[in-house]
Amino acid sequence: MLRGLFITFEGLDGSGKTTQIKRLAAWLERVRPGNPPLVTRQPGGTATGDRIRALTLDSRSTGLAPMAEMALMFADRAQAIAEAIEPALAAGRMVLCDRFTDSTEAYQGGGRELGSEIVLELHRLLCGNLQPELTLLLLPPLESSLARARRRNERLSAQTGHDESRFEGEQEAFHRRVREKYFEIAARETRRVVLIDGEHGIDEVHERIVAAVARLLANA
Repeated sequence: MLRGLFITFEGLDGSGKTTQIKRLAAWLERVRPGNPPLVTRQPGGTATGDRIRALTLDSRSTGLAPMAEMALMFADRAQAIAEAIEPALAAGRMVLCDRFTDSTEAYQGGGRELGSEIVLELHRLLCGNLQPELTLLLLPPLESSLARARRRNERLSAQTGHDESRFEGEQEAFHRRVREKYFEIAARETRRVVLIDGEHGIDEVHERIVAAVARLLANA
């Protein structure tokens, strides 16, 4: 059996990743009937991961040291790979993941200023250096991303009582460091990362994503 393809979505909170993952999953089900992709997210996607997500994204988790925060992200990732991602890939399924190690490099390596080297080394040691075949990096303007993310979290909190606003509450300088680290990753990983920079409509972004995935499928 052929191994499945691993596609990740990256970007700032409020960049439209969730919407685009849903649209890509629907497109894949039309063009590849009978083999639906696994759609997952990080942190989360497993019972253990959901508990880590609740801790790391909750604004009440004050005083969490940057190294501890990064360790929790990798604990979530290692569990997700073992429990969900690797079994799906081995079974020939495509995996669509909302965030992966690029997020840790951007948010903890860049935003928390821990640097890229430790993130990449931990990924090698704890995640078997698993790499996506394709990463779709959505980077609309910082201000619009944050505004959308904050509105979304307000709705989520009102509807469910869940608080996932811890990162959105950081200072603008933090988010600018995250964004710059994403650009650095895109420049370094030109074969893997497709950068969709700037403010574009949902349909246009979807078309660009479909074109990138179609190229991947054609060469698989």
